[in-house]
Amino acid sequence: MTIISYDEKYLQQIIDLILHIQNDEAKIDLPLSEQPDLLDIYNNYIKDGGGFWIAVHNDTVIGTIGLMKKNDSCGILKKFFVKQDYRSQRIGYRLYQTLLTYAESISLRYIILDTPSVAVKSHAFYDKSGFRRITKAELPIEYHYPDRDSLLYMIDLEIK
Repeated sequence: MTIISYDEKYLQQIIDLILHIQNDEAKIDLPLSEQPDLLDIYNNYIKDGGGFWIAVHNDTVIGTIGLMKKNDSCGILKKFFVKQDYRSQRIGYRLYQTLLTYAESISLRYIILDTPSVAVKSHAFYDKSGFRRITKAELPIEYHYPDRDSLLYMIDLEIK
């Protein structure tokens, strides 16, 4: 398994993996039409200084994570998914460390994210990784997210 920066040749695999986890596993019924960032990863993540990474095994996408850079101090962690068969192999941790290392290298102070309220295992990961749950009023930037049943989290990289 290797973690690589986004490569357009994997776009359909990325979309398929994310939609499967969101809709078949988590049952949050979030169509691709409400996630236009997936159709243009370069312009939504990379162009403005963020990043998007994928875990690949035998030329198959098994994990994803993205960082949208919103301003000089804040980014949004998005599209953090690992294929079910690989979740016990620390792939998520490696993807997260890749994102975190990059965020620190570009001097971000905050990373925020939204996660479905039903994603209890994800909540445990974020809690253990130094994120804290916040309210919409505590967001350091204006941020809109498609799942109305989400929890918000934030990490302050200066005090992590």
